[in-house]
Amino acid sequence: MSNLPDLTAKSTRQDKKLVVAISSRALFDLDESHAVFEQEGKEAFCRYQVEHEDSLLAPGVAFSLVKKLLALNRVLPASMVEVILLSRNSADTGLRVFNSIRHHQLDISRAAFTSGQSPFNYIAAFGAHLFLSANAEDVAKALDAGYAAATIMSSSKSSNESEQLRIAFDGDAVLFSDESERIYRSDGLQAFTENEITEARNPLSGGPFKAFLAALHQIQTLFGPDQSPIRTALVTARAAPAHERVVRTLRAWNIRIDEALFLGGMDKGPFLRAFGADIFFDDQKGHCESACLHVATGHVPHGIANR
Repeated sequence: MSNLPDLTAKSTRQDKKLVVAISSRALFDLDESHAVFEQEGKEAFCRYQVEHEDSLLAPGVAFSLVKKLLALNRVLPASMVEVILLSRNSADTGLRVFNSIRHHQLDISRAAFTSGQSPFNYIAAFGAHLFLSANAEDVAKALDAGYAAATIMSSSKSSNESEQLRIAFDGDAVLFSDESERIYRSDGLQAFTENEITEARNPLSGGPFKAFLAALHQIQTLFGPDQSPIRTALVTARAAPAHERVVRTLRAWNIRIDEALFLGGMDKGPFLRAFGADIFFDDQKGHCESACLHVATGHVPHGIANR
């Protein structure tokens, strides 16, 4: 069994809302001010942010995703989605971020400003299902603590133009544990395939994104399959016959996945573009670097591929 916490059962959940925590650098384009921080230090960065606090920030890589997440509340029977800001800014330098949030009319009111410290401890306090950040260290800490988290990778690609929110996931080490991936890396493809055939009726353990997928599924159950404002996809390098265990695992979890692409090692990018993903999550850096040429991408530094 997975040793990840059952986040769907946490008492800190806010009335069963889907809660997403995001850093300011994932939400907005802060490359210029971050360069000041790296080149001149914290004090220069603080001065720069205060001096430019009335200069509005441009959207960052995850901006379109956040807009679509918040837009779900317009079609849901109640406000069931919340986005929380977790920022390494101070409250003082964070004024620029909140000024930009107000300008872009984003319904974000809760935040934690930690003045340079990692904000990952507040993920549990806010009851977040997912943490998105440009800081790989913070993401790794969140994953180690058992939370779904991803490092947002630089991408010039915007979301699909439809109003529907489309999210794509890799399988092993993201939705599922890396137990099968370990066999592949230690013993090769044939051993991996033989194991998956033998274990086809034994569900895989959950990976770090299982609870996030389950939360999306709970919203989907409020709508018919053709009316849901959310569409999900599994995009995996697996191929038949290793597909059966994945299908049976999702069935055992009673979680709906709308599309499943078993690519057998083909480049995922064109398929993600065809699906129209607003974001794609994968544990392997190489796959992420390819995918971000086509869609917004989050690297999940979890499992054997990141050891």
